[in-house]
Amino acid sequence: MAEGTQPLPTPVASGSPAAAASPATAAIRVRDFNLWYGDFQALFNVGIDVTQGKVTSLIGPSGCGKSTLLRSINRINERLGYVRTTGNIELLGQNILAPGVELTPLRRAVGMVFQRPNPLPLSIRDNVLFAYRLSKGGKTDRAEEEQVIQQALEEVLLWDQVKDRLKSSATALSLEEQQKLCIARLLPIKPSVLLMDEPCSALDPKATRAVEELIWKLRGDYSILIVTHNMAQARRASDECIFMLMGEVVEHNATGEMFVTPKHQKTADYIEGRFG
Repeated sequence: MAEGTQPLPTPVASGSPAAAASPATAAIRVRDFNLWYGDFQALFNVGIDVTQGKVTSLIGPSGCGKSTLLRSINRINERLGYVRTTGNIELLGQNILAPGVELTPLRRAVGMVFQRPNPLPLSIRDNVLFAYRLSKGGKTDRAEEEQVIQQALEEVLLWDQVKDRLKSSATALSLEEQQKLCIARLLPIKPSVLLMDEPCSALDPKATRAVEELIWKLRGDYSILIVTHNMAQARRASDECIFMLMGEVVEHNATGEMFVTPKHQKTADYIEGRFG
């Protein structure tokens, strides 16, 4: 590790049912976070805790800052030279925006799943092993790789469907299978957090349900933050829910409580379809 850089914390996967996590149980803590695209401010004093081992959904109308916040947690937004931020984002207690934090280990610790599946134009086998081989500097053996492949594909409930065609192109899989494969590609490097930006938006209802069941299965081993416009999905597939509006967090509560007895009128109006 280069001089002046900071290591990221060791991943921990354990959860608490608390709606607002304490420092001891928070996988992610965001405090007083603001973000500007040039002169336009997209996020205003955001403060949230994402509980370890739970699924937290981010809901709100288009343009409210959900995806911007999600992409700030693994610092993807920094690729845009006109982005400016203030405040803190902590991963397992470390401020990932602090000077000297390396992006490569950060992105191993925080996996990202996008709206549309993005398998590499390689075999299923090589997709699963791609990030793993990079993390090992290419120093892996065949037996080790076979174990990694089977474990990752079993974890995403894909092994039985593809075990006899691992050398086939990943792009020939169905969209549901491709999205599961993209998740499997992250797991061998053992991320602490999975960020999912509308992972079911390109899927049909049956495939959506399958991916939702996978997300629910992964909770406990991973802390998952998911952006969704689908209110039914947020209700079905998350422990906690955060409602955002115009760049601000309006409400953060246990999902069941938010959808039955929201604390804020704006939350109730959005959930009941009065706007958005």
